Amino acid sequence: MSKESISKVYLILEKIEYIEEIVENSGNIVKALEDFVTQRPAILMHLTAIAEQFNKLKQEHADDILDTFDEEDVKGMYDVRTYIAHDYEGVNLAIVEWIIRNGLPKFKEQCQDLINRYE
Repeated sequence: MSKESISKVYLILEKIEYIEEIVENSGNIVKALEDFVTQRPAILMHLTAIAEQFNKLKQEHADDILDTFDEEDVKGMYDVRTYIAHDYEGVNLAIVEWIIRNGLPKFKEQCQDLINRYE
């Protein structure tokens, strides 16, 4: 596990925590996603950044890190990133809500496990 690769895991974890903070400050996920001006765009940008870090790990062939994550989960995250980037208004918020509620906690735990092993 290279220092450069693990730094991407730290960034993924940081972005997840930013999303959690946004949701917590707004009261819940639905309220955060209903805020067109600040909260929804921030969440979508953080999700995009998470997907980009996974893509960079894939390009680096950081299989020792990527093997920690479910391949379908990572692909799903990148697919959402593609929708955000290319069809911003068409993003299915139910999917985004599901990711925040179910996917991100799983990614967070996996990132923390990787970081604990690295340290």
